Amino acid sequence: METTQPIRKKVIILIEDDVSLRTLYLAVLLDAGFDVQVALEAELGLDLIKTINWDLLLLDIMLPVKDGISILKVMSDEHLKKGKIVMLTNINNENIIKDAFKYGADGYIIKSDVTPGSLVTEVRTFI
Repeated sequence: METTQPIRKKVIILIEDDVSLRTLYLAVLLDAGFDVQVALEAELGLDLIKTINWDLLLLDIMLPVKDGISILKVMSDEHLKKGKIVMLTNINNENIIKDAFKYGADGYIIKSDVTPGSLVTEVRTFI
């Protein structure tokens, strides 16, 4: 008799401090069948990054205390990348985007351009 392993849900870490966006993204991603772990700020996010196996990190650039680029630098220094990293931003600034890629980001999403449906489509291109 053949046993099959259950299919593991893809794990997404969402680090977003905006309550309404975090709530929307969480609902849409859970509805699409992902396992989503949420952090409101950098230190909680880094704890998740270090302690769980994840497939995708959705990382806001503008966070209180420590921004998303700073998180990327820590991840790069400590070799914490386990999956793909997609930056969430409303800042269409070439230098910030370049820094994000320099420190390990695989892509970025301009928050004002994304709809709930397109968020799921974007996420699926990375995992």
